[in-house]
Amino acid sequence: MSRIDTVNKIIQEGIVAILRLNKEAGALAIVDALQAGGIQALEITVGTPGALRLIETIRETYPHVLIGAGSVLDSVMAQTVIRAGAQFLVTPVSRKNVIQMAHRYDVPIFSGAFSPGEILTAFEQGADVVKLFPAEILGIPFLKAIKAPMPQLQVMPTGGVTVDNVGDWLRAGACAVGIGGALTDGHEIESGHHLWLTERAILFCEQVRQARQKTS
Repeated sequence: MSRIDTVNKIIQEGIVAILRLNKEAGALAIVDALQAGGIQALEITVGTPGALRLIETIRETYPHVLIGAGSVLDSVMAQTVIRAGAQFLVTPVSRKNVIQMAHRYDVPIFSGAFSPGEILTAFEQGADVVKLFPAEILGIPFLKAIKAPMPQLQVMPTGGVTVDNVGDWLRAGACAVGIGGALTDGHEIESGHHLWLTERAILFCEQVRQARQKTS
């Protein structure tokens, strides 16, 4: 899948589920639960124990799931996770050399930005999607204000996206959303409540579907 195809697929899905795990064991059961609920794009943060093995294993086990690496901070890390099989990269901040490394391998990058200047810089440096982070601090009105003069931006808010507001983010102009604790709650994961994960995934996917129906 090309870089453009991967971006389009993630935008079509509308959700990137963020996994920050404390242990490698049990990760595949979590992927099973999320996939059963309709989630097809997953981000494994590089701080997860065994992150490189997990990326490689998930890529091999779930060919229809898009697996990305999150919290990528430099070009060496970018190259490492790409070689492990990451199909997209997500960063908390934008770095030109990280964007260039991703594109060298035809891998899309979701580059983190906060201020209007950072957002525009990320876009100009080639970020495929700008990750609005931390989105809960900026809020939905901020996204609307940014999109008004710069409608060409592809923006994915991450942080503070919930079942109650995911539709509002999409209607405000988000191309997709990154969802962490509201979908992949650490307590529920530690407790092995995989049905809860599936049910949450279904709820989020339904909210995305409804929001897009109303804006189409």
